[in-house]
Amino acid sequence: MNILIVYAHPSKKSYTFQVLEKLKSVLAIEKWNIEISDLYVSNFASDISEEEYEREGFGKTHLPIPEDVLKEQEKIEKADCIIFLYPVWWSDCPAKLKGWFDRVYSVGYAYGQNETSRKMKTIPFGLVICTAGHPNDFLNEIGIAQSMEKVMLEDRLGKRFLEKEMIILGGTLQLENVMARHFEVLSKIPEKIKQLQ
Repeated sequence: MNILIVYAHPSKKSYTFQVLEKLKSVLAIEKWNIEISDLYVSNFASDISEEEYEREGFGKTHLPIPEDVLKEQEKIEKADCIIFLYPVWWSDCPAKLKGWFDRVYSVGYAYGQNETSRKMKTIPFGLVICTAGHPNDFLNEIGIAQSMEKVMLEDRLGKRFLEKEMIILGGTLQLENVMARHFEVLSKIPEKIKQLQ
């Protein structure tokens, strides 16, 4: 089992980083291969360049794909499960992760295929995990949870994943009240993945 974690948070002092460390420890028990794309550590460029836009905007699949994008696509091709881990900022993921989708989901690869392009493989399982300051009940009440799920699961993951799920680890403004429950949720993730094998 090959697991790719696409991680987006700039600080190792953050709760999201603690979640990453816990996730790594529960997955390591299974002896699975784990690869992490840490978008801040690698300084992944979130903005599409003018050259990339020409390729993407006009469907010119003969134009080259940047090297950093090709590296991420190679990681996707090896993965049986991709976990996206990030904090909720203004009802969405950080710009680095949004830029990852903008650039890595290139035309001819993730959409707009033709006979000469390499098509992205369908990933068996996609898991979105995000940390949020507000409690889940509040995020559901105001419709933000549903909005985030719609964008992440139906658009960004879409039909590129056979099974997909979103876990919102809310209430982090009062971390002492939620941390144990969050870590219990994380400890059950290997079982979710194993059910799909």
